[in-house]
Amino acid sequence: MRGFLASSLASSIGVTCAAALVLPLAPSASAASPSAANSGARPAPTAARQAVQHLAALPGSTQSLPLAALTRDRAIGPAVPEQGLSRDHVRPFSLVGVVWNDPDAVLHGRVQVRTRASGTGAWSGWQDLQTHNDDGADPDAAERTSGHVRGSTAPLWVGDSDGVDVRVRAESERRTDDTARGTRTATAFAPLPAGLRLELVDPGPQTASRVMPPPARSGIESDTADTSDTSDAPGDRGLGAESAESLTASAANAELAPLGATEIPELGRAATESEQRTLRGAELTEVQRTNPFIGPRPRIITRRGWGADESLRDRGFVYTKKVKAAFVHHTASGNGYRCSQAASVIRGIYRYHVKSMGWRDIGYNFLVDKCGNIYEGRAGGVAKPVLGAHTLGFNTNSMGIAVLGSFGSAKPPAAALKAIARLTAWKLGLYGANPRGKTYLKSGGGNLYRKGKSVRLNVISGHRDGFATDCPGRQLYRKLGTARTTAARYQGR
Repeated sequence: MRGFLASSLASSIGVTCAAALVLPLAPSASAASPSAANSGARPAPTAARQAVQHLAALPGSTQSLPLAALTRDRAIGPAVPEQGLSRDHVRPFSLVGVVWNDPDAVLHGRVQVRTRASGTGAWSGWQDLQTHNDDGADPDAAERTSGHVRGSTAPLWVGDSDGVDVRVRAESERRTDDTARGTRTATAFAPLPAGLRLELVDPGPQTASRVMPPPARSGIESDTADTSDTSDAPGDRGLGAESAESLTASAANAELAPLGATEIPELGRAATESEQRTLRGAELTEVQRTNPFIGPRPRIITRRGWGADESLRDRGFVYTKKVKAAFVHHTASGNGYRCSQAASVIRGIYRYHVKSMGWRDIGYNFLVDKCGNIYEGRAGGVAKPVLGAHTLGFNTNSMGIAVLGSFGSAKPPAAALKAIARLTAWKLGLYGANPRGKTYLKSGGGNLYRKGKSVRLNVISGHRDGFATDCPGRQLYRKLGTARTTAARYQGR
């Protein structure tokens, strides 16, 4: 599909394609590629081509460090399966997670990390990683059966860091056995999954051309011996290949914004209703033709806007038939980020999902930061029914929206809740769904519903409604009723 779309772009747009780009600030001389500067064999690239290269070449990297068994004093108790590592000096990173070989293996235990801040050298306290990363592709999906998927914790955003300690400790359980001499109680430990590795993710530098300011209305502002560097700088594949993939991702939104746009602007109600007729055409029901019941399109920062490296993901896009429901998530990556860092957090999660966990792309269809900014997630077009990897068993005919942060005990910001309502009012409205209504989805298999079971769900559901998990956190989940009511009001219901 990638080849078809790229060739279609080339044949239909030709050399005028680059001229249609909404270009960012030009890169400074210090940011220019040394290899390009020293090359005398090739003609100088046009300004538009240089801009495409600047947008594409946001190099990130992943350091993958194997954990080793930790020894403890047997005198203080039974031997506990425990692994970890300590590194005073590693290449800079901002997001951490732990992965293991088998995606179906469950880590029964506790994972903790502490990190050293770059520059100050100050160490953080120990922080827990959520051991059950319950987002995922459906069991029979090609993405799940690719052979590249790994088990993982949720990622944690720690900010600019250059040192790390991690410890993974199995949890214990009391077991009672009947023996010839009577009942005996013993302590047992679940084995840790095989192939535990610490993933240190550098999302790449944050530049002015990539940072999208929050809307005014929000008011809110290593060691070489054991390090596997899975960096995939786009330049490794060549400018031509990266440019084609970037343009292909951007072209998926061509009906909404100019090619190369860093954001899709908000629309008023009348313009949104007109766009709905253009996008959905003959698929609209008679009810939708009489009363569109769609919320005004919100402003959405595109993948180009948050700096997605399009060379990381799998080629092409995968779609379902429609969007009948929205599942709300939290990323469980912590709340210690500024809204100006949200693009970096998303790039870190994207790289973690693809390079560390083995998914085809970032799992969520959309992401929302605590200032209420909405971001395009999985590539394929924000108005289209893109198949995600967010609610294992219920990805078909649904979309996943993840709020950046952890909301088990922390309350979600009002700006984020408003963004959820505005996004669902628009996207669900495109497909005729009532945010306050119910719908049926067929389970693809999970830990709550058997495969093939038709399940009645809220049109706006929490992740936990389709899968046994704490996501999207108690505090965010309890606010979904408000989001449903607000979204329905935006639709004019």
